[in-house]
Amino acid sequence: MPTPRIRQPRVAELVASRLRGDILAGRLKEGDVLPSQEALFAEFGVSPPAVREAIHILESDGLVSVRRGNVGGAVVHLPSAERTAEMIGMVLQTRSATPADVSEALLHLEPICAGMCAAREDRLTEVVPFLRAAIDTQVEQFDVTARYVPNARRFHEAIVSRCGNEPMILLIGALEVIWSAHESAVWSDEYQPGDPMRPTTMAAALRDHRRLLDAIVEGNSVRAVRLAQDHLAAARRNTLAAGSDRTIEAKLIADRDR
Repeated sequence: MPTPRIRQPRVAELVASRLRGDILAGRLKEGDVLPSQEALFAEFGVSPPAVREAIHILESDGLVSVRRGNVGGAVVHLPSAERTAEMIGMVLQTRSATPADVSEALLHLEPICAGMCAAREDRLTEVVPFLRAAIDTQVEQFDVTARYVPNARRFHEAIVSRCGNEPMILLIGALEVIWSAHESAVWSDEYQPGDPMRPTTMAAALRDHRRLLDAIVEGNSVRAVRLAQDHLAAARRNTLAAGSDRTIEAKLIADRDR
C-alpha cells in the first residue's frame, strides 16, 4: 500500500496561523487594526495574494472584519460567548433544536453557576456588585416593559459570567445568549403584540433575583442552587407558553447586539 502523501500547509495558512496566534495570545487586542497589507508583505516575505488569503481565513474564523474605504483595514475581534453562540445557534437550527431544548439545558446548568458564585470566597467583590447592579437597573426601569426582559437577562448572564470557571462561562454563556435572543423575540411587540409580560410576572422575577442575591451574599450554595432552579423553571414556563412554536433561529442571535 503506498504511503499517503503529507499535505504541506499553504503559505497563506502559515501567515494566518501566525496572526491568529498573535490575536489569541493578546499581542493583538479587540479593535486593533492589522498592519497594512504592504507591511505584512514585508514582515512575512510572501506574495500579496498569500496575505489577502490569510486575512480571508481569519475573517472566516471570525477573528477579523475587513473595513473598506479610506479608513479600511482588518479589525481584530476576540472570540466571545456571543460569537460562539452564533455558531452553536446555526448548528442547533440545522438539527431543528427548539428553544425548549436550550432552556432545559440552562435549567440544569445555570443553577450550578449560581452555587459556584455563592461558594466563591471573593464573592462580595467579584460577584455581588455585578448582580446588584443588574437588579438596580431592573428596579429603575421596571415601568418600561420593553426593557424588562433584556435587563432581567443581564442578571442571569452575570450569574454565569461571574461563576469563576472559564469553560463554563464560555459554553453556558453561549446558551444564555441563544435563550436571550429567543426570549427577547417572544416578548417583543412585534412577535407578541397582544400579550405583553404582566407586571405581576415581572415583580415575581425581580423578587426571585433578590432572594438569589441574598443567598449568594450569605455564601449559601445549596439555597442558591434551589432558588435558581425554581426561578428558571417558572421563567421557562412563562416564555414557552407565550412562544413555543418555533425552532432555534440563528438570525435572532446574530441580530441580538446590532
